[in-house]
Amino acid sequence: MTTIRVETYGIVEERPRGEGPPFWLLLGLGIAWVLLSLLVLQFSYASIASISYLIGILLFFAAASEFGEAFVAPGWKWVHAGLGVLFTLGAIWSFAYPGQTFGTLAVLFGWYLLIKGTADVIWAFMVHGVHLWWMGLVTGFAQIALAFWAVGYVGRSAALLVLWIGIGAALRGITTIVVAFQLRHTGKGVI
Repeated sequence: MTTIRVETYGIVEERPRGEGPPFWLLLGLGIAWVLLSLLVLQFSYASIASISYLIGILLFFAAASEFGEAFVAPGWKWVHAGLGVLFTLGAIWSFAYPGQTFGTLAVLFGWYLLIKGTADVIWAFMVHGVHLWWMGLVTGFAQIALAFWAVGYVGRSAALLVLWIGIGAALRGITTIVVAFQLRHTGKGVI
């Protein structure tokens, strides 16, 4: 069996050819995130429960993404798996207690953005010099700024909460698309 040398998230390893998800899978996931963000931004702000369910769906999607990325992140599998577990628990909480206040939802979503943004900034510095590394840095700082904004305006408006969710999903999609192209570039499309 032939192996290839792959650098992912700044870690170099030898992998059997064809191991791991294909490039197009991550690309499709990133595009799905961007489309989800467009759907979220068109959402009706009718009730607290519907917004809670929307956040639950988004967190389940985030958990699936993290579990998927755990397969392509050598050395960082535990971080992605841990985030996947946390996002799953957050989604279950959103469905179990849909009557929670906007403040609680904004704080939970703010934490999601802070954790994801910090991970993206660290990742960008680790792969400094790799094709499109700066996109992870930009989206990471944007997610961190959005996290502080979400927590700073806790409970003020359903429209702002949905806007935060939509922008966060768009940033996640952009980050996933960049990772897909970086894997395509560094892994010769095999990852």
